[in-house]
Amino acid sequence: MSPKKSTTGKKTKGFTAEERAAMKERVKELKSGEEEGESALLAKLATMQESDRAMGRRLHTIIKAAAPSLSPTTWYGMPAYANDEGKIVCFFQSAAKFKTRYATLGFSDKANLDEGNLWPTTFAVQKLTATEEARIAALVKKAVS
Repeated sequence: MSPKKSTTGKKTKGFTAEERAAMKERVKELKSGEEEGESALLAKLATMQESDRAMGRRLHTIIKAAAPSLSPTTWYGMPAYANDEGKIVCFFQSAAKFKTRYATLGFSDKANLDEGNLWPTTFAVQKLTATEEARIAALVKKAVS
């Protein structure tokens, strides 16, 4: 890998501290065997900054209502939702996780969002109004269809 700047401004080879932390969280999730489910997701939300926590809790409510077949879990230390095969369909990445200016709602390749040859799989989320909530519910329903 070529050197890149870390979030501290120093040049580094390899992964940033945030990326290494996410990978360690994933290893911990895998070692725990069976995913801890909703309790692990809610515990992860509880550790977030207030703005991300509130958004994550609201997204949790929206996703559970739109797709009750999805199972809450964590994935690389992020709240996530898996299908019956245990494959991640969607996930919430807080803005603080990688020190970005907005949180994101992402969908994996297991989500049925295919639309021609090009479609979005990750959405920036700055605020949740009724319009965004309706769009997210529709996306999640489509993802599991």
